[in-house]
Amino acid sequence: MLTDNGSCYRSRLWRDALAAAGVVHKRTRPYRPQTNGKVERYNRTLLDEWAYHQPYASEIERRRTLPRWLHTYNHHRGHTALGGLPPASRVPNLTGQNT
Repeated sequence: MLTDNGSCYRSRLWRDALAAAGVVHKRTRPYRPQTNGKVERYNRTLLDEWAYHQPYASEIERRRTLPRWLHTYNHHRGHTALGGLPPASRVPNLTGQNT
């Protein structure tokens, strides 16, 4: 999980929740807008292409669509920073086929 250095991301509650989920927390470097820009761009994409892309009947319905959107984002949607390739293309042996 990449976040900025806001106080909400420095709390014990946040730390414990991430640890319980097995998530590694990384923070952007202070006064380093290049990194924070990546987070901001991802948040905008998430809002535009998932959260507010269509009207949902309920929050439960919206949440049900998240796993499919994340899969598409990571495995099928090209990213300009990666030369049009999806992020999963950058992870060696992601599918475990080359063992």
